Amino acid sequence: MNKATVVSVLWYGATVVACFALVRQCRKPAWLPGRLFARMMNSTHFAMTTWALTHVPLATDSVVLDVGCGGGRTIQQLTRLAPAGRVCGIDYSAASVAVARGTNAAAIAAGRVDIRVGSVSSLPYADESFDAATAIETHYYWPNLTTDLREIRRVLRPGGRIAIVAEAYRGKRFGAAEVLVMRVLGSKLLTIDEHRAACAAAGFSGVEVFEERKKGWLCVVGVKGAYQWSANWS
Repeated sequence: MNKATVVSVLWYGATVVACFALVRQCRKPAWLPGRLFARMMNSTHFAMTTWALTHVPLATDSVVLDVGCGGGRTIQQLTRLAPAGRVCGIDYSAASVAVARGTNAAAIAAGRVDIRVGSVSSLPYADESFDAATAIETHYYWPNLTTDLREIRRVLRPGGRIAIVAEAYRGKRFGAAEVLVMRVLGSKLLTIDEHRAACAAAGFSGVEVFEERKKGWLCVVGVKGAYQWSANWS
């Protein structure tokens, strides 16, 4: 094997390792690279999250759960939307939780925010604990979407809402490449109808779909039982 071949093999190997590491960080950020990735998501998901939260009415004193909280910027936004309420975050990545706690250090110290390591499949909260729940760019990686949505439904109060937010889904403009990326990640992209069907199968009613087609953003909102409007919603 000549020198050029050795260099090519090493370069190819390094590329494969780098790609594998990136894929791992997308699914579950870990160690220092994971913390950097979580901070990056705080920035890249901000505009989409801001748009999505306009479709989730919250009372000023709402108690909200952010599932797959990543770097914690969504939690920060939720505390501003519910200034007299409380926000909990959960993520199965310890690296993400560390970043999220740093992002929300002041609110945690004030007792307004709690962030834990945990799984969507077994949420560490009592039945009917929350008025709303959000899931930003995370449901692709859940073990079983319908079952896990039922677990979120369990911790929602009657009339509570779940908002699933995604920028990767089948049927969006120029989304073909995302299908391949998700296959590498070991995840599956859903169509809009499949998102709606998953929420309905989990027991949510009044499922609404909001799409910002030019930007490729999707927000699917479902309700646990009857939903009453409140004058306190911001």
